[in-house]
Amino acid sequence: MAALFLGMNANAARMDMVDVSNNNGYMSTAEYVSMRNEFGVKAVTVKISEGGTYKDPYAASNIANVQAAGMYINGYHFARYATKAQAIAEADFAGKAAKAAGLPVSAVLATDVESQEANNQSKATNDRNNAAFMKEIQKFGYRADIYTSGSWANDKMTIKGKTGWIAAYPYVVSGKNWYSTNHAWQWSSTAKFRISYGGFDVSQLNSNYYTAGQKSTVKPTDKDAVKDNNKEANKNASKPSTTAKWVKEAKTYTLKTAVKLRTGASTSSNAITILPAGTTVKTDQAIIQNGYRWVRQPRFNGYGYLATGPASNTLEYVKSGAAHTYYTVKSGDSWWSIAQRNGLSMTTLASQNGKTIYTTIYPGQRLVVR
Repeated sequence: MAALFLGMNANAARMDMVDVSNNNGYMSTAEYVSMRNEFGVKAVTVKISEGGTYKDPYAASNIANVQAAGMYINGYHFARYATKAQAIAEADFAGKAAKAAGLPVSAVLATDVESQEANNQSKATNDRNNAAFMKEIQKFGYRADIYTSGSWANDKMTIKGKTGWIAAYPYVVSGKNWYSTNHAWQWSSTAKFRISYGGFDVSQLNSNYYTAGQKSTVKPTDKDAVKDNNKEANKNASKPSTTAKWVKEAKTYTLKTAVKLRTGASTSSNAITILPAGTTVKTDQAIIQNGYRWVRQPRFNGYGYLATGPASNTLEYVKSGAAHTYYTVKSGDSWWSIAQRNGLSMTTLASQNGKTIYTTIYPGQRLVVR
């Protein structure tokens, strides 16, 4: 283990693995080669599917381009199951989707468990469902694992040592070595790569599980760049706004979808943790900046910040005190995107608005989401 992963920069969390999905758009082979050569990335885990109907449209191209870059490839399925039967059905769906997309046999196909459906279950139920998914996915020739947040690990579900891929984002990353007994620690969701657009989830690998248990042949060509880029990624880059003003606002919010709690009031700030739907958050101040309305949560070691929604729709992510919570349809919205944003199935969303999933919706239309 140590021979595989240590040596580049012992005091900095490493960018051993990147995970990508449709949110990152099309990723070229050149981008993955840059990640490998300049940042030391060895493995990429791509989104394969979600629930029982959604297949990531970029899964096949991501798999092919990662392999062309000479890197290890794995996949993940975003879980929506709430019962054992649903877990088995989703595993069958994910396994078939992975086969069709070209994910090679013996790769990891992890279950990503962070949805509202899982939040509503007991620890015992989640453990049973996760075990059912993992047993079923192995029938397709894939190795199984669980991805979840640090706040859920061994609280909402059991994550034993020498298993698991855990997301937890410290305010200052340098010098930290969290979840070292698990397979992987995802330590940032905002990592930047030189020729790729936007922020990326990056993880440090603590075992060779995500590199197929083989001796790594993936070697960066510019070790000095890897060291410098890794050091830069470990910095806390959030900066206070010089124009917007904070105002006092002592309120209690209940999240209606999972939201990232960040180290600063910016989408480029590191995430501290992922707050699941249903979480109650007490805040003391609020601000509108960079297109979002942010609130500040006092914590035992400082503050956390979360967006309650866009500045033009200030409570998109939190429940209001009204009998119903409404969402105004925007251009590009669909039954699926609105349902996912609000932790609902498409059928539930449509039926509570007196419609079916085949009914056309239009910008400006108001839908009941709670």
